[in-house]
Amino acid sequence: MTRSLKKNPFVANHLLEKIRKLNMREEKEIIVTWSRASTIIPTMIGNTIAIHNGKAHLPIYITDRMVGQKLGEFAPTLTFQGHARNDTRSLR
Repeated sequence: MTRSLKKNPFVANHLLEKIRKLNMREEKEIIVTWSRASTIIPTMIGNTIAIHNGKAHLPIYITDRMVGQKLGEFAPTLTFQGHARNDTRSLR
């Protein structure tokens, strides 16, 4: 279920404050966050946000095509290692 349109999109307060400060100073810094559930809003465009994937922070540059999506969608948490070589279950 999606969030109600009466409410604003969810963005963590600490993240929103950091972005506003950087935009006011017109500086480019990497913002580190663990908030994967935050929605990307237009004020974030042009900033680099390092999103935690459970192991490390992955720096993601925010573009205008990302608006409306969640931050966690751009930091995959699993890496596919490949299928097992000795797997005979599929031959049955």
